[in-house]
Amino acid sequence: MEKRINMFDSQSTIDAHQLNSLALAYMGDAVYELYVRHHLLESGKVRPNQLHNIAKRYVSAKAQSFVVHRLLDEGYFTEEEEAIIRRGRNAKSGTVPKNTDVQTYRYSTAIEALIGFHHLTKNVNRVEQIMLSAFTIIEESLKG
Repeated sequence: MEKRINMFDSQSTIDAHQLNSLALAYMGDAVYELYVRHHLLESGKVRPNQLHNIAKRYVSAKAQSFVVHRLLDEGYFTEEEEAIIRRGRNAKSGTVPKNTDVQTYRYSTAIEALIGFHHLTKNVNRVEQIMLSAFTIIEESLKG
């Protein structure tokens, strides 16, 4: 029998509760990027260079950190989500990109861990809620 790869298969054996925060963030980074790309295409932006430059405004550590701080201040997250965010923030990755500071990078890792957790637990509705909130926050900050 041929083995199939389907990351949306309900029979997946990945237990998000057992993964470390950096593994969750690894997945969350990809999911976050995919949502941003879809959002930009949906908004009518199609030139590759334009897409890349605008996407950087959404996926940068600074933007992600800004989003997570705003949502934390608003009491947006559940207790479980706040625990995942703390774990992601406290994870020691060993490296920090040269264009950002450690705190900003840690908070961006935190939101990626949360997105990764919800993706792996197939909580698509919550991923979409968080991403829509992130888009709103980022777009408001770009306007003003």
